[in-house]
Amino acid sequence: MKRIVVLGGGESGIGAAVLAKVKGFDVFLSDKGKIADKYVAELEKWDIPYESGQHTEELILNADEVIKSPGIPSTAPMVEKIAAKGIGIISEIEFAGRYDKAKKICITGSNGKTTTTSLIYYLLKNAGLNAGLGGNIGKSYALQVATENFDIYVLELSSFQLDNMYDFKADIAIITNITPDHLDRYDHNLENYVKAKFRITRNMNSEDCFIFCSDDEITINHLNKIVVRAKKLPFTQKTEVPEGAFVSDDKMIVRYNDSECDMFLQELALGGKHNVYNSMAAAIAGKVMNIDNETIREALSSFQPVEHRLEKVLSIGDVLYINDSKATNVDAAWYALECQTRPVVWIVGGTDKGNDYAPLLPLAKEKVKAIICMGVDNRKIHEAFSSVVPEMHDVTSAEEAVKTAHSIAAAGDVVLLSPCCASFDLFKNYEDRGRQFKEAVRNL
Repeated sequence: MKRIVVLGGGESGIGAAVLAKVKGFDVFLSDKGKIADKYVAELEKWDIPYESGQHTEELILNADEVIKSPGIPSTAPMVEKIAAKGIGIISEIEFAGRYDKAKKICITGSNGKTTTTSLIYYLLKNAGLNAGLGGNIGKSYALQVATENFDIYVLELSSFQLDNMYDFKADIAIITNITPDHLDRYDHNLENYVKAKFRITRNMNSEDCFIFCSDDEITINHLNKIVVRAKKLPFTQKTEVPEGAFVSDDKMIVRYNDSECDMFLQELALGGKHNVYNSMAAAIAGKVMNIDNETIREALSSFQPVEHRLEKVLSIGDVLYINDSKATNVDAAWYALECQTRPVVWIVGGTDKGNDYAPLLPLAKEKVKAIICMGVDNRKIHEAFSSVVPEMHDVTSAEEAVKTAHSIAAAGDVVLLSPCCASFDLFKNYEDRGRQFKEAVRNL
């Protein structure tokens, strides 16, 4: 019996272990940290042997194949030992793809991927299709393959999930955009990160479709260097395209094969220039899936924004509090600042991933009246912004950040949590950061 070892006991690892069990493998899960209670209960329910708080070499290095959770870098000592022994290392997505005959719409990108994924899923559900949502969002893809039965999956894939994918194939692949992010995991080399994102197009053939932003320089530069066999469908706000999506006057126009769908930009549920791109990508996917224009328009105009992504929390004394905790890089924070029309008290900071804050300086100078640094080490933020923002404060909790913001903000201002950094110095993850922020706002 083939032995499969799963490294990491989070959403991804548990799903992979359950699928391995269902498929009759000898499976073992190991997590160096503590496994959350809900995941321990799942392992016990499926009678899967596991260890928590350690990696026992003799129980791991006898594997035929290892499924590595995306959060574990390839430089982790145990991963290096596994590789040195010549044991194959794959991702949960690669493993689940082996047992899944459903059509797969896969989305990656530095920003906008959660919104675009959620939009497409919402659109498919509105069209009455039997669709599952997974990957970097919602329930583990492998767990759904093990326990559910969908005709289509909409999968959000991070670069870490794409890293150990080899034979997996998307039917429709989308790259929303590529900006420098997570460079700490890619030897601080942008090219390595770009190649990781483009793994989403692996194994695609001429029957498949690749949807991408032709206004995104990094994407286009790489696309010009490689061969993608899939049908290319660009979306753009700068020119007209024969197939794909573009903006003309105040309308979004989508063309696919001989069919066209148009919609007024002001009817889109999501505001801001970046969300026009997300809506275009979703609309093209809808056309490829043969969804009628009426359903596409209805879905794009009634969709509710994603939690932690420019989420309006409350207005208190005419000060609007916005939770954009999912903005973990410079580009995402740029979008958040760009679409603000009121003076901003900006809560920023966390674990810096090698950020270059220069692109944010003009917006900060124009729109930000005060910065609240919420992190363990805020030196880089002070160095970057102290010359353009008159007021800066340091705090070490969401509660302290909100109280400080409340004392600074005047009627007509906006308090924007758009951290631009990872959350791991003070919080479990960006969701935890966003929820603590919302809780603190409600307690004002």
